Amino acid sequence: MKFECEKDLLSAAIDGACRAVTNRAAIPVLGGLLLKAEGFSLTLTGYDMEMGITTTIECNVLVPGETVLDARLLASMVGRMPAGTVRVELGSGGTARISGGDVEFEISSMLAGEYPSLPVTGAENTMTVPCGVLREMIEKTIYAVAQDDKKPAHTGELFVIEPGSLTVVALDGYRLAIVQRAVECEKELRIIVPAKALQELLKLMGGADEEVRIEASRRYVVFTTCGYTLISRLIEGEFLNYVSVIPQGAHTTVRVKCRDFIETIERASLVITERLKNPLRITFDKGRITVRCQTSIGKFVDELGAESMEGEAVEIGFNNRYLLDALRNCRSEEIVFLLNGALSPVKLLPPEGEKADDFTYLVLPVRFKNEG
Repeated sequence: MKFECEKDLLSAAIDGACRAVTNRAAIPVLGGLLLKAEGFSLTLTGYDMEMGITTTIECNVLVPGETVLDARLLASMVGRMPAGTVRVELGSGGTARISGGDVEFEISSMLAGEYPSLPVTGAENTMTVPCGVLREMIEKTIYAVAQDDKKPAHTGELFVIEPGSLTVVALDGYRLAIVQRAVECEKELRIIVPAKALQELLKLMGGADEEVRIEASRRYVVFTTCGYTLISRLIEGEFLNYVSVIPQGAHTTVRVKCRDFIETIERASLVITERLKNPLRITFDKGRITVRCQTSIGKFVDELGAESMEGEAVEIGFNNRYLLDALRNCRSEEIVFLLNGALSPVKLLPPEGEKADDFTYLVLPVRFKNEG
């Protein structure tokens, strides 16, 4: 195998495919990238047995062939080459020569035949979505994905695909995030996509005007965008019936500026640590919001005005990080709190209310220690 390729093009393709390579591969070959040169193109594949990423770029193939090269080492070497053409040549004795300008490296290669094949997904075309739309949906919800695997289904995001709409849902038992958008689709499908795959997809997607094609089957999902194909195994299991946990109505409705609330909670968080996780004690009353917190580090009190407030006064406890995550990720200048007492889940909506094209967040309150 021997090929030549423009350095920046090759470096970008390596970086993209490397996103599916694990640093702790049990099988050495999985720590590498599969390179296949034929015709006038080079195909690069990274795979960790759960997720695979492939991309094909133009190159000058002098001798067709395929090999596996250590992914991180290859990325570092090509990335540090001088501008211009990079040549990769597979020599005898299981080595590969990588050269460009006056720079030359030699590294060990691995047999392409030992590299596992990507799965035959059986995925069918489901929908095509603008990158800007899907990016916003994922970024507004992924913060609420569970970080442990006590309930594996909640370590991913639920995609509810229905004729004319896509809903993305994430939850971890303490908060819930839902975003729905109108899209063109004729199918009905519910799949749970691992958070890791979605995080890597965010890095591969292009600008708002680019598109991502989504194909799905019972076990796999395939995203194709900007020259990359990402294949991921789906998460099996039952996702919580999220609709049933969303409270209806509200005894208290409060509209507040997000930036003001965020700054207040950030100040309160200075007296909270991983070891000292006392909740925020927040009172909503007569158009004012009072935030208190006390730990062995110190005591905090602050007050800010609400843009509007209707209903009963209420005092409620919040985990500071959970509330901050919701406020930071909603990307709205203002947010509406719908409250039903000190122990009922708090619903957060955009100022316009519950629209099909915006977010619904839920945050569970924290019970104070002196309460039964």
